[in-house]
Amino acid sequence: MAQTSRQPVASLSSHVMAEINEALKRYPEDQKRSAVQSALHAVQHDNGGYLTVPLMDAVAEVLGMAPIEVYEVASFYSMLETEPVGRHSVSVCTNISCMLRGADDILAHVEQRLGIKRGESTADGKVYLKCEEECLAACAGAPMMMVNHVYHENLTPEKADEILDGLE
Repeated sequence: MAQTSRQPVASLSSHVMAEINEALKRYPEDQKRSAVQSALHAVQHDNGGYLTVPLMDAVAEVLGMAPIEVYEVASFYSMLETEPVGRHSVSVCTNISCMLRGADDILAHVEQRLGIKRGESTADGKVYLKCEEECLAACAGAPMMMVNHVYHENLTPEKADEILDGLE
């Protein structure tokens, strides 16, 4: 069945609508809810790194979903934020493989270096240190952290400092 283009909802930019329409092409017409995660990523990126209730409601409208279904997705996945956060997202994996190779020391170093704890953003809004991640699936490169969805493995405090220093 041919995919029809969706009309923009007032609160979603034309760029976000184009991304949603592109994502919808990957699914059958009767499965458009499958594009919810792609839609939320596009909205979050367009909105400075977080989702608001009105934006999630707009996604629900576009995808023909109940708003609560969209909220459930947004609150379940750790890569989606529902509150304002720093521009750069930093996650230090503290699961067993990383923990055994020094992740607790890396996390303590990063917290001390940034002057914040997990779940907080720096006062200048530059960095958000995400709450604990269960596993970032890079066990062979432990300890590791993810910065803006880019993996950095085999960390030392010095390597962590280098990475943080490189953030603009």
